[in-house]
Amino acid sequence: MSDMKTVNIIGAGLAGLSAAITLARAGVSSNLISSQPSERAQSVLAEGGINASLNTMGEHDTTTEHFADTMKGGCFLSSERAVGGLTENAPSIVKELAALGVPFNAQNGRLLLRNFGGQKKKRTAHAKSSTGKMIMSALIDEARKYEAQGLIRRFPNHELICIDVHDNVLANVTVRDNYSRKYLRFTGAAILCTGGLNGFFEGMTTGTTQNTGSAAAIAFCAGAEFANLEFIQYHPTTVSISGKRMLISEAARGEGGRLFIMRNGKPWYFMEEKYPELGNLMPRDVVSREMTAVVSMPECTGSVMLDLTGLSADVWSGKLSDLRAEIMSYMNIDPKLSPIPVSPGIHYFMGGIRVNIRHETSVKNLYAAGEAACQYHGANRLGGNSMLGAIYGGKVAALSALETAAKASIDSVNAKAESSLPKNRTKLCCILSSGLGMIRSEQPLIKAVADLDELLKSGTLNEIDRSRTLLGKAMLLSALARKESRGAHTRSDYPHTSADFQKTTVAGMHNGEVIIRFAAIDESEGSPK
Repeated sequence: MSDMKTVNIIGAGLAGLSAAITLARAGVSSNLISSQPSERAQSVLAEGGINASLNTMGEHDTTTEHFADTMKGGCFLSSERAVGGLTENAPSIVKELAALGVPFNAQNGRLLLRNFGGQKKKRTAHAKSSTGKMIMSALIDEARKYEAQGLIRRFPNHELICIDVHDNVLANVTVRDNYSRKYLRFTGAAILCTGGLNGFFEGMTTGTTQNTGSAAAIAFCAGAEFANLEFIQYHPTTVSISGKRMLISEAARGEGGRLFIMRNGKPWYFMEEKYPELGNLMPRDVVSREMTAVVSMPECTGSVMLDLTGLSADVWSGKLSDLRAEIMSYMNIDPKLSPIPVSPGIHYFMGGIRVNIRHETSVKNLYAAGEAACQYHGANRLGGNSMLGAIYGGKVAALSALETAAKASIDSVNAKAESSLPKNRTKLCCILSSGLGMIRSEQPLIKAVADLDELLKSGTLNEIDRSRTLLGKAMLLSALARKESRGAHTRSDYPHTSADFQKTTVAGMHNGEVIIRFAAIDESEGSPK
């Protein structure tokens, strides 16, 4: 392998596997480095499906309509060129996944598509409600073929410790073997596929508890710019379980599930009354805000309920059997017979490492893809676009990295590394959640920033916790700077959307301080530097 061009990939979920397979097919090797094996990546948890305008349901769907829905859902805060590439390539991506053996629901050789939020056409291919697990299984098997050829070399249970940048050029990355505690240094280009910032909101997200967000913090303090950090998606239908939120997939509403709350003693199907065209399948930010509003109304009592009792036996057996089993296991409620109480929970981070349409970051030879990157989703992600964005983004990042791939080395090194301390993670979570709830306003945001400044001055933070705190501060300052309400960012003191803020929020480090600026969306189509 030392004689071959090699790219280092950090993260082995959908984006990482997609990148590794793309490189291997081009004859370029990769080191696939991850804190967990692929089988335990967060991508396995994805449930509802993957979007593509395959037009198998007789609704005359097109990639143009997929593009329009994605741009509208993201409140026009995405690069049109990037979203165009995503939606144009979606049908071929889903067809390739089917060819690799993903058991999408089908009938007589025709893929069955379901409705998903923010989209008027049936566009979401699915494997019951375990789509992420099925796609991951297929890509893991495909990757093994290239492992046998020496084109993919796996390093599971290795944690990113350091990103070394000289003169804004990536020099190397250092990782730690969490079993042996030994350190390895990898030279060469790198693609970050490390997922979202779930660990910044412990117990409040649907993501895996193993996704700490520390890799993102390391990248931020190494010089990588981040974008749109204020846009945090609250999924409307989650329930609290030990240590996290459990997702009740949007597939449940896509198949006919209905939200209601008791008002004056009677069920009120508020989404259907307020939004007669899409009803329960409005974009997630809209549904979450409406749920929060109705719960606070004096004439309403109890929780918002998700009513699935009207679904047919065929839907339960053929499309949602695994979701039913999950609800029965964790909640001791049979959703076929009784409505279930739900509430919004943090589900996805639209913001992340700032990349251009080639998935280049502001650091030369460093790329990013998947939820780790800010691309495609703007101010609010449409359900079914996350797995698509991860797979497509991994491909694009890999093709870009091909141009800078070189012979790489792996060296054992002595390094000092620290892990984030639980007490500091808890402090950061409490402060961030005080300012970055579903509804924000200036004074709580200012206080949260001040609290983080006190934490930074306290002298109690190790290096990794200081990096996490600085990235957390960037999230708060981004929300403070965006004086409008747009998508997943709602300001009670600035309730309207303003054309002045149809821009990308950019966060970076300068002389040890967090700096926030706004950039034209078109700027992200070229170099992010």
